[in-house]
Amino acid sequence: MAVLSTEDEGKFLMDVEGEQIGIVTEVDPDAQVAYVEPEPGMAEAIVQGLGYGDKDDDDIEVPADSIETVTDSELRVATDL
Repeated sequence: MAVLSTEDEGKFLMDVEGEQIGIVTEVDPDAQVAYVEPEPGMAEAIVQGLGYGDKDDDDIEVPADSIETVTDSELRVATDL
């Protein structure tokens, strides 16, 4: 299980195959949940990457226990969502 922080906002969420699922829009460090915008548009990805985005109603919740690894640019889930 990974430990999530607000530093993970703007990172890409990748599946076990290395395919991009979406981009992390917000992290709740207390609940250890990442909110992910599936298939963001180019403009939204840039805004999120700069750390200025917020979660939307269509974001998916990804609990920290589903995330296998965290790098400087991505979160990788242990199983398919």
